[in-house]
Amino acid sequence: MPTAPAAEAAEPSIARFGLGTAAVGRPGYITLGRDLDLPAERTVDALRERTHALLDAAFAAGVRYFDTARSYGRAEEFLGGWLAARPQAAREVTVGSKWGYTYTADWRASGVPVHEVKEHSTAVFERQIEETRATLGGLPDVYLVHSVTPDSPALTDPALHAGLAALAAEGVRVGLSTSGPAQAAAVRAALEVTVDGRPLFAAVQSTWNLLEPSAGPALAEAHQAGWLVVVKEAMANGRLADRNATGPDTAALRTLAARTGASCDALALAAVAAQPWADVVLSGAATTGQLASNLEAVGLTVDTAGPAGLAALAEPAEEYWRTRSALPWA
Repeated sequence: MPTAPAAEAAEPSIARFGLGTAAVGRPGYITLGRDLDLPAERTVDALRERTHALLDAAFAAGVRYFDTARSYGRAEEFLGGWLAARPQAAREVTVGSKWGYTYTADWRASGVPVHEVKEHSTAVFERQIEETRATLGGLPDVYLVHSVTPDSPALTDPALHAGLAALAAEGVRVGLSTSGPAQAAAVRAALEVTVDGRPLFAAVQSTWNLLEPSAGPALAEAHQAGWLVVVKEAMANGRLADRNATGPDTAALRTLAARTGASCDALALAAVAAQPWADVVLSGAATTGQLASNLEAVGLTVDTAGPAGLAALAEPAEEYWRTRSALPWA
């Protein structure tokens, strides 16, 4: 399967966008307004059908990067089934997945003390890579340690590094995803990790959006080092969607949307794609209508530092992540 192209153009092409499956692989997630997007009966079959419809629509639109994770409920299984039924598509797309969280919600949307348990150990890696291989019908193109923070053993454990290096030797692009206010520190620490004198990691997936741009300089360094840079949560878990971008904190985005006729979500995604270090920008759409709106970002040019004032939307990283951690699972 091909790898994603480097980001150079000012106006993003469809090749710069991917589809994430976090919002549709399980009945509960933290996207604002999710109750409006999914069927009341969120059965396995209903969400499998929804996931396959999104994958079909994305592929038809030209999207070729699909993202999933072990902890996204049955998202890997849904994607694996889609790939198995569409062998030609499977040859064209790049599949990224993540390990390090175990899904524990037992297919419940709410009322669950813990939806996923994080552990970056060699034992979990060895178990989950085999689970991923089985559910996807083969190895992913990109395999990331899920939600690495600066204190993660994924940055310091030699035994785990050896296992990841062995996976890389099989042709998988090994990397990490990041979360929390110290994303930049995690990325920079990962850039220094070597095995037998060679860099271990070659990909990163981080949160960057108009409200939380703090990881940008570190992601530029990763891009310069030749890493694949994938951006998640470009919509800030729905906070930048039209229906939610109603407060004074997003006034500049609404003003630009009114002036251009573009939706807030398309502008938010285009703002990410405008970053020269962003190789792939993920849509987290839960409906095909949302996906179509998101992909209107293709061809939009958004200067986040220009007269639109979008840079002023940025919040202190600690404040952003406190708000995110308070979002309800629904």
